[in-house]
Amino acid sequence: MKNQIIVKGCLLISEPFLKDPNFERSVVLICDHNEQGSFGLVLNHKMSLHLDDVLEENIYPDIPLFAGGPVQPNTLHFIHNRPDVIEGGTEILEGLYWGGKFEDVKKLLNNGVLTAQDIRCFIGYSGWDSGQLAGELKQDSWIVSKNSAEFIFNTPAENFWRSILREMGGDFKVLSNYPVDPSLN
Repeated sequence: MKNQIIVKGCLLISEPFLKDPNFERSVVLICDHNEQGSFGLVLNHKMSLHLDDVLEENIYPDIPLFAGGPVQPNTLHFIHNRPDVIEGGTEILEGLYWGGKFEDVKKLLNNGVLTAQDIRCFIGYSGWDSGQLAGELKQDSWIVSKNSAEFIFNTPAENFWRSILREMGGDFKVLSNYPVDPSLN
């Protein structure tokens, strides 16, 4: 799996036996990648908290929070598929945006314009310094894939890692069935 290319919008899928507890069976969306490093959000580590739990204002729909990664766990990030109503977001790939005016997001959630199908919110993020992620790729810690905004928003978090490997087919489909601890087989 050498020579995998990291670009904004790609997904990093952890190999089945990655022992880092922050990234075990993780799928990370790369939101930004340049010569200084990479910034991403773990898509499938759902927390027991909701957006309303971390804000002073009330947010009426239950919007789940995800652990975006181990870096700066006191920060809030979001991705969405609604550039028509959220200003200031950065397009990651077609139909998928990162950030924007959060004050607008809160209002749009409370008036029902935005739903949990339109937005994902994250506490913290995943970050790599220049060259760090390339080193992890050489160690085969990650599988790089492309995907769509629809897949990201329509796949339940608890099935995400397995679903994306299955969708990739071939040897990746086989990887999706690897047990977390093969010694228990």
